[in-house]
Amino acid sequence: MLKRSFLVCTALVALVLIAGTVGAADLSDSLKKGTPDLKSIGALAFGPDGILFIGDSQGAAIFAIDTGDRSPSAGSGPISVPGIGAQIASLLGTTEKDISVNGLAVNPASGSAYLSVSRGQGPNAQPVLLRVNRENKTEEVPLKDVKFAKATLPNPAAGRSRQDAITHLAFVDGRVFVSGLSNEEFASQFRAIPFPFADTDKGASVEIYHGSHGRFETNSPVRTFVPFEINGEQNILAAYTCTPLVKIPVAQLKPGERVKGTTVAELGNMNRPLDMIVYQKDGKNYILMANSARGLMKISTQDIDKIEAITKHVKLKAGLPYETIKDAAGVQRLDRLDKDNALVLLKGGNGSLDLKTLALP
Repeated sequence: MLKRSFLVCTALVALVLIAGTVGAADLSDSLKKGTPDLKSIGALAFGPDGILFIGDSQGAAIFAIDTGDRSPSAGSGPISVPGIGAQIASLLGTTEKDISVNGLAVNPASGSAYLSVSRGQGPNAQPVLLRVNRENKTEEVPLKDVKFAKATLPNPAAGRSRQDAITHLAFVDGRVFVSGLSNEEFASQFRAIPFPFADTDKGASVEIYHGSHGRFETNSPVRTFVPFEINGEQNILAAYTCTPLVKIPVAQLKPGERVKGTTVAELGNMNRPLDMIVYQKDGKNYILMANSARGLMKISTQDIDKIEAITKHVKLKAGLPYETIKDAAGVQRLDRLDKDNALVLLKGGNGSLDLKTLALP
């Protein structure tokens, strides 16, 4: 009897392993070899097995790229590349003034960092993808003859707003979440695109109360967001210019719906949020947010389920409390490197663009 039970358990384990392998293979099998027609390169987010999602605002599309980067890097120390801006410019045969770093994402499968870079200015800038491994080696990632898939967004913003057609990406539970602007009346939109890619729906329109402006808004784009679970329910925590922080239940983000988010913080006007992550410290959850004018913020999420929604004009700050990390000025991009550290791209006082590891505060 024991022998029979052992054999049954062994068979079940084998089936689970096979099912997992097939699931992983299915994701990779959905990608076809070719050269993605990227017109621009911006937001980045990793899915499983080294699959990288790239936002192309000019082309109004999301690309899934098989990086082939599935094994841990040989190095295991912190990533540190002082003067990476000058290094990138040299690698691309141009000057540092002629490049823009638009996105940063760490591949959880390998620990390597990926940077989306524009060579040149404006809508005709050349899109470039770079990789920095744990041995601090920077190299260009070829985008020719790679396995990829493409999802085209319907009704993207046009004209001068086209650069905000895609503002941020995240991969959660088999779906790519996309924020940005559409050309519809309620322009601010969220989309949840199943992966492997199929049809792309028109997304949900999002309305928020902007405390520093003292009004409801439907045309302000989400600048950066993170998935965050509240009482067992998946939410999106989204940050907007000037700087309201809003929670939006994922269950409400259905195609064609008009969703009203709950403003849980006003973090200061005359400011643009750039990037954000969630992490845990001493058993509590925090948000780390990089900003254009208000430094690196550590925001407490305690009582986020109980906090009263902001529905009246706010002069400066209200809602969730935060502190500014004084010794981390100039952060422009960030992502989780591991459970204890973030990887940050920052501009130093001398104008140098540096990539460094920062202990989570």
